[in-house]
Amino acid sequence: MSSDLLDALTALEKQKGISREVLVDAIEAALVTAYKRNFNQAQNVRVDLNLGVGTIKVFSRKDVVAEEVEEDRLQISLEDALLINPAYEVGDIVEQEVTPRDFGRIAAQTAKQVVTQRVREAERGLIYEEYIDREDDIVNGIVERFDARNLYVGLGKVEAVLPMTEQIASEKYNPHDRIKVYITKVERTSRGPQVFVSRTHPGLLRRLFEMEVPEIFEGIVEIKSIAREAGDRSKISVFTTNEEVDPVGSCVGARGARVQSISNELNGEKVDIVEWSEDPVVFVANALSPSKVLDVQVKEEDRSTTVVVPDYQLSLAIGKRGQNARLAAKLTGWKIDIKSETDARELGIYPRFEEEQAEVEYDEESEQVDIYSDEETTLDSTEESEEIDADSIDLYQDEPQ
Repeated sequence: MSSDLLDALTALEKQKGISREVLVDAIEAALVTAYKRNFNQAQNVRVDLNLGVGTIKVFSRKDVVAEEVEEDRLQISLEDALLINPAYEVGDIVEQEVTPRDFGRIAAQTAKQVVTQRVREAERGLIYEEYIDREDDIVNGIVERFDARNLYVGLGKVEAVLPMTEQIASEKYNPHDRIKVYITKVERTSRGPQVFVSRTHPGLLRRLFEMEVPEIFEGIVEIKSIAREAGDRSKISVFTTNEEVDPVGSCVGARGARVQSISNELNGEKVDIVEWSEDPVVFVANALSPSKVLDVQVKEEDRSTTVVVPDYQLSLAIGKRGQNARLAAKLTGWKIDIKSETDARELGIYPRFEEEQAEVEYDEESEQVDIYSDEETTLDSTEESEEIDADSIDLYQDEPQ
């Protein structure tokens, strides 16, 4: 074996990241195939590739049998085996060197394709292992080509598939465009690893916030839930246990710089950031932002809520084509029924408690009625009632009489 082969093995190990053991196994398997094909041999053989000495040797392998030999290429009698080595017993394997004189050049050419294939398979295995660990992660890619159903994004070592269903409808892709994609699935196929990516997955939004907001990346602020209608609008709920940190403000950034950067990456998709709460009343009210909420009534048994909003805020709370209410329901996990203040009053569901009225208390001993309002006044039940009533009338006139 020439030093060129050793140099080639070293180069492949460095460039492709494939261990030398894998390459040696591939070469030995290729040489066995080349020997059988070129020398019309059907016997069992083993190829020994000695990297230290730089030699290639082929050994035939035959089973030692006690009875009559039925297949010369696969078996050897015990009697003949003992002539080679007295230590052989029935069931052992006898190896004899059968390396052809002109094996070098013929074997090298024939083995080349097999070696290349094995190296490619090993390379595919490494690529698969690399990307299977990156599932649910965001990567940068370059748009390479299109077909009727899919868009193909180059990720360096592999070409990822971006299905039409995972593309943002409002986006237009051109060859050589750089885009960020979210790896949803990695499969092992006969043609190598197949990577599937998405631009619409909620995970893409989560990863973008982790990249853009240090507080999220460091775990100070936690993303609790995401509701997304890709390319149009999304809602994200955030929470922190650190009282000194504003979770919403951290995600928005100074003058909205952080959330604007994420919106630009998603082709202008609007992102509402709300504070998460374990109290469904508070969480649902926050989720319907930017609309104002007057009341939230919760039904635990079917995880539904009735939300009352001012009349002029009804359309804002529902949103265009019901989008705001729909996203809020996805974000919170609660069904949301929105009522205007007028409708809620007519249905008798708002307000849930009567407005505070003056408390009237009757004192039997003094036979007095006390009315408690902003100022305490006591009226005696006596003959002076008519005079007091008259005085009261004077008090409510615009001008004194």
